[in-house]
Amino acid sequence: MTTREILEQAVTAKIAINSADTGTKNKALANMADELLAHTDAILEANKQDVEAAKGKISDVMIDRLMLDAGRIEGMAKGIRELICLEDPAGKVIRTVERPNGIIIEKTAVPMGVIAIIYESRPNVTSDAAALCIKSGNVCVLRSGKEAWKSADAVVKALKEGMRKSGLPAEGIQLIEDTSRESSVELMKAVGYVDLLIPRGGPGLIRSCVENAKVPCIQTGTGICHVYVDAKADFDKALGIIENAKTSRPSVCNAEEVLLVHSAVAEKFLPLLQKKLVEDRKEKGEIPVELRLCDRAAKIISGTPAGADDFDTEFLDYILAVKVVDSVEEAVEHISKHSTGHSEAIITESKEAADYFTMRVDSAAVYVNVSTRFTDGGEFGLGCEMGISTQKLHARGPMGLEELCTYKYIIRGEGQIR
Repeated sequence: MTTREILEQAVTAKIAINSADTGTKNKALANMADELLAHTDAILEANKQDVEAAKGKISDVMIDRLMLDAGRIEGMAKGIRELICLEDPAGKVIRTVERPNGIIIEKTAVPMGVIAIIYESRPNVTSDAAALCIKSGNVCVLRSGKEAWKSADAVVKALKEGMRKSGLPAEGIQLIEDTSRESSVELMKAVGYVDLLIPRGGPGLIRSCVENAKVPCIQTGTGICHVYVDAKADFDKALGIIENAKTSRPSVCNAEEVLLVHSAVAEKFLPLLQKKLVEDRKEKGEIPVELRLCDRAAKIISGTPAGADDFDTEFLDYILAVKVVDSVEEAVEHISKHSTGHSEAIITESKEAADYFTMRVDSAAVYVNVSTRFTDGGEFGLGCEMGISTQKLHARGPMGLEELCTYKYIIRGEGQIR
């Protein structure tokens, strides 16, 4: 089907999905999770085809993002089931005001309507996005990247079967068949069909949405995340946090890309860092981290000289840009110039430094002695997430069920006139 035909089908399902009660939606989620597991073999076969086609075209860490196994599918099903236990935001009365004339005004949460998501090579986004939309009462239109399309198609077929078994229209979950740039642009301009567009991808996709979107759009994704090791940092905490933030899954947006180290501890700390991220990982047969060093750091340890763009790059790989700074103030200033507003962390035992950092760093998530890898809907208790919003209006940080709703005013009276 064409993109327009798919959008027309989505709109036909809008009223049924938007008005579904909590019990029906929870039944649909349970069935969707069951069908996902029941279709494991078909999903893995489709994913195998995607992975084989992508080899040699994308990096190994991006292949890891694309790859599914039985454990990851079980995790996707678990994420769907966790949403069943969460409060349904649709229909919740946010605030009630009774006016002197007897009119009662209820500010009430309601679904957005039709939500479109453009994403790249992460098949798990397919189930997360669909489940979040259904629980919050929204129709979901998915536009996967071509590298993951067969996987997404297999996942959507399973989810649609779960919808059918629950009595909700399967058209409430749609997958765009055209993976060309034109289909993305068509979604960006689908006024009257799409109520909210959420792009999940690299800077190019986000920039294209900003330039072309005529429908409401939430910017997500790009994460140049910083960790700052303060003069009063606990080295053991710092080394563990940095290794986790950089290497646990370098291809995701909450991975650390830049390390800032206070000059008062740089000579002692940087050799420990090099041992932890380079030498120890080599000995264990793990991929070592390439350290891209500023001039001051390069005088202390060996590595690759940092280039002009290295402090403005989301590497999504085993690469870490390292800079020595003279104060928490300088660290905050650097972050303000180079951050994408995603996640930043300070490692310190100083309450004063922590307070200065948390109050002045203007990002969606700001950590004290915690890895940036926790910026995630599941870790924040949201079940799963639609993405990480790096903007400030409507949604910021991990977007869960509440962020997929807007509100309207319902006014009740007894014949009052003005």
